[in-house]
Amino acid sequence: MKRAALLARLRSTPRWDVLVIGGGATGLGCAVDAAARGYATLLLEAHDFAKGTSSRSTKLIHGGVRYLAQGRLGLVREALEERAILLANAPHLVHPQRFVVPAYRQWDRLMLGVGLTAYDWLAGSRSLGASRLLSARDTVAALPGVKQEGLVGGIAYMDARFDDARLAITLMRSVFDLGGLAINYLPVSALRHEAGRVVGADARDAESGACFSIAARVVINAGGVWADTLRQLDEPQAPAQLAPSQGAHLVLDRDFLPTDSALLIPHTPDGRVLFAIPWKGKVLLGTTDTPRIDLPLEPCPLDGEIDFILETAGRYLTRPPRREDVRSAFAGLRPLIGSGLDDAKGGTTAALSREHLIQVSRQGLVSVAGGKWTTYRRMGEQIVDTAIPVGGLAARPCSTRELPLHGHPGSACEDVFGTDRPEVDTLPGAGRRIHPALTLTEAEVRHAIRHELARSVEDILARRHRALFIDARSAQDSAPAVAAILAEELGLDANQAVEQTESFQRLAEGFLTPR
Repeated sequence: MKRAALLARLRSTPRWDVLVIGGGATGLGCAVDAAARGYATLLLEAHDFAKGTSSRSTKLIHGGVRYLAQGRLGLVREALEERAILLANAPHLVHPQRFVVPAYRQWDRLMLGVGLTAYDWLAGSRSLGASRLLSARDTVAALPGVKQEGLVGGIAYMDARFDDARLAITLMRSVFDLGGLAINYLPVSALRHEAGRVVGADARDAESGACFSIAARVVINAGGVWADTLRQLDEPQAPAQLAPSQGAHLVLDRDFLPTDSALLIPHTPDGRVLFAIPWKGKVLLGTTDTPRIDLPLEPCPLDGEIDFILETAGRYLTRPPRREDVRSAFAGLRPLIGSGLDDAKGGTTAALSREHLIQVSRQGLVSVAGGKWTTYRRMGEQIVDTAIPVGGLAARPCSTRELPLHGHPGSACEDVFGTDRPEVDTLPGAGRRIHPALTLTEAEVRHAIRHELARSVEDILARRHRALFIDARSAQDSAPAVAAILAEELGLDANQAVEQTESFQRLAEGFLTPR
């Protein structure tokens, strides 16, 4: 997909039915839903798809064991239903995952057994397998590397894991498959109003500086942690509704937990749970819950968060991890609903839950706050349902519940490209790895540029492939080779290629933990 052709299509379209601002999980879910209903749909993203929170999750599609402990059964049931839908609609990206919870007191083991039996019951026919109590011996067999001193047993249950950024790219491809248009690096600078109503937006191409005035029957604000900023383009005095929280993650080599089972630590000092998940040949540890009053585009784990994760994991692993063992460290900002809910400024609250809020302003801007990957599809359905009468669109039913996403292979597979794999492997460099520690090939780099709207070394090494999140040092080492292919494909000169390399290597420094 040539960027010039996408921008030409944007300029030649007089009016869109639905304009979605924000290319993370929620925005992409809205765009897929709207396009699947047959509405002329445009999605604009200021940076790259899933640049923010949506590429920095704990990589779980789950009902939420923590929510179960809090008695939020409706949320758990909804999430388990959406888990089943995602496993069916994207089997190349979402996979069943066994979790094991070690127990060091018989009471804890029994109570966990009761709770996870309720988890199975809430899943109903969508269960991925019944939870079961494990002996101490079976727990050690499932979790080699877990501390055995005082271990009385454990419990195993099933949930699901996924690749968040690759799911975002797949949703973007699905928007195109359904006739919509999605463009990255096209930030919205203003909302357009006529007769007191939002009727579109102004946007500026981050690469060329070209300006676009876009008309739309309804505008959806899916800006994630930056949604309040967009709301204030509509109503300058609108109160902030979000209270962002940071979640940090660390990535270790697999030999710290050499198993296909994930470890769940059910009680941490800050009241959360901690996961150790097998992911991309590594072990992912997370997460934390640290309030943030700022909104950095590139949040980094705080020293205290790193120490907390390492110390908590070290209490359960026979080989406690140290800072020098961390291959990559990253953090994401959660768009949690906070203040401002009582002052809707004359608008209406169309849907409210403890997980997300959909609100329509007096001028007709449809905004969403909160949310998570597991329920992105359901949120998209609810948001578009809300947007239809606001935009005066003909009512059409949602069809995403049984919509196979782009690349759907027909059955479960571990190749994130799904049915795109043959197309990838016809490109130059198929089978030639960029770096011996990474699976990324030259052909996959070319495919990311030609078909997945990658515009930078970062786009490729952070989100089309997950190198930056798996092994930041190897990603740094790979940057020159990726930049050379990027220059060849996009016609960049030598100086631009060097700048791409240096820019990425500076970024990657933030993923390396200080010793």
